[in-house]
Amino acid sequence: MSDLTNDPYVEVVDTDVQSTFVRLDADDRGVATVTIDRPGRRNAFNDEVIGALREAFETLAGADGVKVAFIRGAGGAFSAGADMEWMRGAADRTQSDNHDDAMRMGDMLKQLHDLPMLTVALVEGAAFGGGAGLAAACDMAIATRNARFAFSEVRLGLVAATISPYVVAAIGPRKARGLFASGRMFDAEEAFRIGLVDQLAEDAAALEAARDDIAREGLLCGPEAVRHSKRLVDHVAAHALDRGLIEHTAREIARARVSEEGQEGVKAFIEKRRPAWLSPPGGT
Repeated sequence: MSDLTNDPYVEVVDTDVQSTFVRLDADDRGVATVTIDRPGRRNAFNDEVIGALREAFETLAGADGVKVAFIRGAGGAFSAGADMEWMRGAADRTQSDNHDDAMRMGDMLKQLHDLPMLTVALVEGAAFGGGAGLAAACDMAIATRNARFAFSEVRLGLVAATISPYVVAAIGPRKARGLFASGRMFDAEEAFRIGLVDQLAEDAAALEAARDDIAREGLLCGPEAVRHSKRLVDHVAAHALDRGLIEHTAREIARARVSEEGQEGVKAFIEKRRPAWLSPPGGT
């Protein structure tokens, strides 16, 4: 008998009584965590969740002291995708209204993708549809071995549209075509094999240990260097390998070498001391 708790097409009764569905926490080192806190619906998306995520990402975009941001779901699930009640409402809206609604989701994902710090998805349980897309929009994803993924939109007669830029970038067009067109569920091992997930954790405790390791590593890096590195990858991925791209990369390293952060980092390495960005409340 199949386990219905892992079925992306089974609706779960909402038992939440909270007025907000997203929490944003940060410690004094500069490590932030965004938690979708709607466990009664396995952290499914609706207008309120999307709006709260947008607000959290806007806050992070302007938070100079945050160096690493983790995205996770409460209650042992990452996100089961779209809330069914929300989807029923969408069927009664006009195409124009649905376009505006989809743009809010698309803008939220772009805000996550564009954050200047390292972003890491911590995936447990269900990561279906928009939930899997949320993980793909992060710079990295770590999943427990019991995590399950699906791009199940086609089984509802829909398409995985707003998440597609991030999923295709993560796993490539051929894998995306097969998974988008079949809607089949797949496990964490397959997600790791195709590049949707970067690291596997045996269980929730191992996921926390991996989170701590990534946080320590992220805190060692110059914040401006991280921001420019992320932008550099996007630029290189979007341009042909020609003289213009070579010149762009040369300008980037030249800028970094004369920047305040770059000069401080090199001097600290030569002088065998901690760079300024690791001064309290930095990291170890």
